[in-house]
Amino acid sequence: MRKKGKEGKEGRKGKEDFIMMRKGFTGISCLVAGIMFLLCLVVTMPIGEAKAEVTRIILVRHGQTDYNVQDLYQGSLDIPLNETGLMQADMLAESIKELPIDVFISSPLERAYVTTEKCAKAKGMEISYTDPRLTEISYGEWEGRTKKEVSKENKELAKKWKKEPWNTQIPGGETLQQLQERYRAAIDDAVERYPGKTIFIGAHSKGNMALMCSILGIGLDHYLQFKQDNTCINVLEYKKGQWKLVLLNSIAHTGKLYKSQKR
Repeated sequence: MRKKGKEGKEGRKGKEDFIMMRKGFTGISCLVAGIMFLLCLVVTMPIGEAKAEVTRIILVRHGQTDYNVQDLYQGSLDIPLNETGLMQADMLAESIKELPIDVFISSPLERAYVTTEKCAKAKGMEISYTDPRLTEISYGEWEGRTKKEVSKENKELAKKWKKEPWNTQIPGGETLQQLQERYRAAIDDAVERYPGKTIFIGAHSKGNMALMCSILGIGLDHYLQFKQDNTCINVLEYKKGQWKLVLLNSIAHTGKLYKSQKR
């Protein structure tokens, strides 16, 4: 009987030890499961959400040309910078040489290319590539002619272009919608190609104005509310699918806050 009692006592003790061991294993299993769950969250978290980078665009207009001074329709014609335009480009280059810029992109037209090239050289860099989608709007049959001449020949159409360019088709030329689409495509491609970088883009006034409407999500009927002076600087920032306009039409590098400012 004693032997049986002793065995019974030992049996109960063994059973209790087994239960305690199971509880221990259960606690460890829960801990391991919790750690694995957290690791899965880290591994499966999208990179964009883990670290959202700001992509910055420094968008500029080219320097002055003789066509700008003579009030000619310039558009897609390859017109070079004049003496004033070269000086403006030099001032622009001097103003950005200390800025952190990773990439230089330009319209292939000479006036924009030379402006961008001067800025790139000021930083000891080169233009990465030219994008034909960044050329100025095509004025078709109006290119190379004065605005006064065009107005005299077709007063109603010229007047409509001046007041409602978003509703006007220039003979043989582009619409603002077509211009906006190619500019936006060029900018989107640059952002996708260089995420988190600061990108300098040398372009043109009408293209820049149409682009502003697109990135701000407003209609082209707001197009005329933007202004782009020669070698002006615009700064745009892109993050998590959202655009911000940081700086617009700055010509501070020329010694003026705005073009009509008297010295």
